[in-house]
Amino acid sequence: MRCKDTVKPVFLTLFMLLGFLIKGHEAHAQATETLTVAGGCFWCVESDFESVPGVRSVISGYTGGTTEAPTYKQVTGGNTGHYEAVQIHFDPAQVNRETLLNMFLRSIDPTDAGGQFCDRGDSYRSAIFVSNPSEKQLAQTAKAEAQAALGQEIVTPVLDAAQFYPAEAYHQDYYKGKKLVFTRFGPKRQSEAYKRYRLACGRDARVQQLWGDSAPFAK
Repeated sequence: MRCKDTVKPVFLTLFMLLGFLIKGHEAHAQATETLTVAGGCFWCVESDFESVPGVRSVISGYTGGTTEAPTYKQVTGGNTGHYEAVQIHFDPAQVNRETLLNMFLRSIDPTDAGGQFCDRGDSYRSAIFVSNPSEKQLAQTAKAEAQAALGQEIVTPVLDAAQFYPAEAYHQDYYKGKKLVFTRFGPKRQSEAYKRYRLACGRDARVQQLWGDSAPFAK
């Protein structure tokens, strides 16, 4: 057999393999789902859920309000109606929405309607955002189960999803950032400033008090 007689079959095989790879990538991308929640400081929620196997990424941002493309200063000022929130992008083949909802409710204080831990005000309230009836049912079920387990009223609402605005770049992955920032503790790297803030805010202490061994992230 001459060499040129093998060229077409080889290229055909390579082309087919490339097609399978592209289709596999597209199928994987299509499989990714999104859960949007608000649990107080978005640095903390982002840090928690980026550690969960099956979670592809977590984006800090703002949602639930009326101001278009709000800034951090505007949102924390309390006049936009927005929550500090995160979008959790996950692979449902590795971790399902029910599991993430259960983890979320046990990583916050869902009995507090005025904010979360040391962060007070409307922008720090907790909430679960849903896009369709199926997501709403799952969220309401998770909320009812958490309330039964806790034995206290859970005030975290289930709300219709609204436009989500990613927060400023410096807020993304703040918990592992290396940039030097000035804090009340003095100059610190972002990662160290985050750890000190989380401890001083009492987040993990309160979550452990509420949920005990059921708390998935509190140390």
